[in-house]
Formats: sequence, C-alpha cells, structure tokens
Amino acid sequence: MQKTVIFAALGLLAFSPAAFADDDNASCTTEPQAQWMSTDAISAKAVAAGYKDIRQVKTEGTCYEVYAMTTTGERAEVVMNPVNGDVVKAEIDN
Repeated sequence: MQKTVIFAALGLLAFSPAAFADDDNASCTTEPQAQWMSTDAISAKAVAAGYKDIRQVKTEGTCYEVYAMTTTGERAEVVMNPVNGDVVKAEIDN
C-alpha cells in the first residue's frame, strides 16, 4: 500500500504545472527540429484548438510557446508539442 501511495505522488509531481514552471527547460519531444511543424502550422493548430490573434510563436526548450488570445479576449500562453501540435500546457491571464 505504501509503495502505491509513493508512486501515485511521484506521478502527480511529474505531471503537475510545476514541471513546466521553467519553460526554458520544458520537454515536449525528443524528435530533432527537422521533424518539427513550421511556426505557421503550429499557429494553425493553436487556432484549431480555440485560440485567436496569434501574437508570437517561439521555441522554448523542446516545445513551441504560442502567445495568443482566447475567444473571450484573455491573453494566453500555450506550450505545444512541435511535432504533433498537441497542447501541453496553457496559462490564461484573467
């Protein structure tokens, strides 16, 4: 029982927002940059995920970091996997 609790706690730590507190060290993929989507393609994926007015796309660690607006007008910082375009983390400024 005690081992289960320890593994569960470690699992929560591995996927907590604190794991991405330092976006410079964020890890989204192990694929080389030659396999990454273009910034235009990642912008299109962000729009498809519900974001608009893409302000900037930059590389942070092995992720793309997209600065955009939500459909309700709030600023968003979205960390995306550069290979498949999945949203890894999103922070919304209220």
